[in-house]
Amino acid sequence: MKSLFTFFIALAFSINSFADTVSDKEKDALIKLYHATNGPQWKVKWDLSLSVSTWYGVRAENGKVIGLDLSDNNLQGELPAEFFELINLVQVNFQKNKLEGNLPNNINNLKELEVLNVSDNKFSGTIPAEICDLQKLKDLELFKNKISGELPTDLGKLKELEVLALFNNEIQGSLPSSIYKISTLKVLLLNGNKLSGNLSREIVNFRALENLSLFDNSFEGEIPEGLGKLNKLSEMNLSYNKFKGGVSRKIALLDALNMTMFDENGNPFLLEINAERQKNITKN
Repeated sequence: MKSLFTFFIALAFSINSFADTVSDKEKDALIKLYHATNGPQWKVKWDLSLSVSTWYGVRAENGKVIGLDLSDNNLQGELPAEFFELINLVQVNFQKNKLEGNLPNNINNLKELEVLNVSDNKFSGTIPAEICDLQKLKDLELFKNKISGELPTDLGKLKELEVLALFNNEIQGSLPSSIYKISTLKVLLLNGNKLSGNLSREIVNFRALENLSLFDNSFEGEIPEGLGKLNKLSEMNLSYNKFKGGVSRKIALLDALNMTMFDENGNPFLLEINAERQKNITKN
């Protein structure tokens, strides 16, 4: 009986040890991340002499690092190349730190990634086209950085994406046509950028959309009627753009700033509520 008890204790210990152990390559990548981001100055530091299982914010399963949550932990500097060798990562949260540099092309190494949140940092440069290769991505949050350039043309390849939050950056150009193919989108926050161009009538494809924020850009043209057909849409702000024409009352009521637009001279005005458009949307 005693030997059987000893066997189960040993078995349990070996299982736990296996779960807490990661490969030397992944451990080395974590150590490189620690040193590259000024680990000794983190709010919660890692004791590199102890097991990876004791390191704050690291989640490992079956010997693989699958999660990193180091939000608001005073990370500084650039992410090392070795970070992108953590190919089993499912969730990354580096929100509210002082990370800088560009998001590199080899971000597409992280094929298992579902959540990437590096918001409220100092990242710059463009969003790499390779980010569109992350087929499992559901949540992409890059807001409050210094990201510029245009949105990747192949955004529509992210067919599982539910949250796209890129507000308060310096992104310019028009929305890529492929974005309207992401029928899973629930939250689309692009306010506070330099975006322009028209909204496509294909916006009606956003059947799951609950929150849409495009205010403080340079969008123009008419607001598509199909926006009023998105029954799950409960929060919206399109103001401080250059939209023209009329809108339905249903759409106007969703906008917190009452559809305040700017004319060609930069003067504010309110879009008119078009009763006929309201009638068409109700009929359909």
